[in-house]
Amino acid sequence: MIELENASRTYGSKLAVDRLDLKVPAGELFAFLGPNGAGKTTTIKMLVGLLRPSEGKVRLGGYDLATQPREACRLLGYIPDIPYLYDKLSGREFLEFLAGMHRMPAGVAAERIAREVATFDMGTFIDDLAESYSHGMKQRLVFAGAFLHDPQVLVIDEPMVGLDPRGTRLVKDLLRQKAAAGAAVFISTHLLDVAEEIADRIGIVNQGRLICTGTLAELRLQLAEQHTTLEQLFLDVTAASDLKP
Repeated sequence: MIELENASRTYGSKLAVDRLDLKVPAGELFAFLGPNGAGKTTTIKMLVGLLRPSEGKVRLGGYDLATQPREACRLLGYIPDIPYLYDKLSGREFLEFLAGMHRMPAGVAAERIAREVATFDMGTFIDDLAESYSHGMKQRLVFAGAFLHDPQVLVIDEPMVGLDPRGTRLVKDLLRQKAAAGAAVFISTHLLDVAEEIADRIGIVNQGRLICTGTLAELRLQLAEQHTTLEQLFLDVTAASDLKP
């Protein structure tokens, strides 16, 4: 469902992502981990069509984002780490705007909006202007917007930013449900406990290179560390890769 084939991205002389090969099939929740400056944000921008790879290909559902962006983006739901809303629109108006962008019939749009308002418990503020929202309220609205068209691919940068414990639990459960229903879910996070709890598979990136991928059990086996935590695995892998030229 998600494919990066030998994907690289440079900024001038700086190589931000280095020949990244990765596949995330339908029904998998994949957690993308790495230290600051490792190439996570650049990878996400390539995945959602905000950047083109300098070399290689990025595909969603078999569609090349460089040559078939509309077809690819119809499959996509994207949630950035910093939610952006139109301050002078209410939450409901924002969702109606997104429904229009997806060319939903009015009846379908109304049903989907009602569904997401209920799912994210937004009934008390959905008709207020977005400029009055807290960060957590904005994050819930952005999630609702991304889920509105039932995307087959979800790309989420730091999904738990600004959410309270109840919201965090809700989002964890929803992401697992989306994967169980057949979506390919790609999350980037610094919260290793979140990745450990909900991810089917984990990838660790450093200095633009994908260092290792696998389930937590597979990563432990690769490193001959049978009982260590994901945090210690992450620290060991990234420290070792820092020493390589």
